[in-house]
Amino acid sequence: MNAYPLVFEPILKEKVWGGRRLAALGKMLPDGVQVGESWEVADLGATSIEGGGGDAEHSRIVNGSMRGMTLDEAIRAMGPNLMGLARLSRDGGFPLLVKYLDARENLSVQVHPSPAYAAAHPGAHLKTESWYVVAAEPVQGKPPMIYKGVKRGVTREAFAAHIADNTVVDDLIAVPAVPGDFHHLPSGTCHALGAGVLVAEVQTPSDTTFRVYDWGRTNRKLHIEEALECIDFSGAPLPVSRSDGKERTVLARNEFYGVDEIRAARGRAVTIEMTDAPVVWMCLRGSGRIESGIGAFVPSRFGAGTTMLIPAACRNTMPRAVFDEEGTALEVRVG
Repeated sequence: MNAYPLVFEPILKEKVWGGRRLAALGKMLPDGVQVGESWEVADLGATSIEGGGGDAEHSRIVNGSMRGMTLDEAIRAMGPNLMGLARLSRDGGFPLLVKYLDARENLSVQVHPSPAYAAAHPGAHLKTESWYVVAAEPVQGKPPMIYKGVKRGVTREAFAAHIADNTVVDDLIAVPAVPGDFHHLPSGTCHALGAGVLVAEVQTPSDTTFRVYDWGRTNRKLHIEEALECIDFSGAPLPVSRSDGKERTVLARNEFYGVDEIRAARGRAVTIEMTDAPVVWMCLRGSGRIESGIGAFVPSRFGAGTTMLIPAACRNTMPRAVFDEEGTALEVRVG
């Protein structure tokens, strides 16, 4: 099959902490539903471990000759033309899950399996993730915050005691949520997204989550023993990456993915930097088109909230993003 940028139907997730701001990113929200997540690129099998989150989800293509196919079907049909040399997940799916999260309320204080825990529990999946802050606003007079990591000197025993007396939030490292900031959360990091924050999230393809505190909500189960086995208590602060004011800023490079921020002026054509692997393109602001430098595929339009998967074979067509107006995007490389 000919390779071209793939656009998927968003998979919307109702959440107790969700809101309505994803409509500003072009998501068609059902009336009266508090939508917390929009899964933009997903190829995830059902999670069987407690706290995992549910059924299999596979993004469905809505453009071009592969319209109607799911991502897992496209991978089987295109093979290396889609994936290049990138490895599939251990379950044979696309190796990233890409989302938007809209936190009207605080998300639970939670942790995802540490490498040691995942190695000892075959049903548990690592979840290393990163958040790019798209928007942040105060809620009831309180500034928007991101909680990531346990303060230095807090022991496992003290943390457990503070869970029991509902003071555990004081043990977390809290940083202001600032639009344009990028936060990396390795698996095993105790964290929470604060109220008023909207982020783009890039993560390894797992939804295995262990909650330790839920801000007074009582209708969701906690997984305290599992969480205490996974949490990193080293107290090491995690850095924040920020734009350096240039057209391209490197935000992350790790074993799972790389993320660059693109800030482009009106009329600017930005080359999409591809290796022999697919690229996920997320437009956060502005509009334009992805086009081929040699006319090999029909240009694909993007606007705020558009996410595209650019197959590895498109590397040979020299794809570029042409902005109709000043804009911001994330360029996510697999592996």
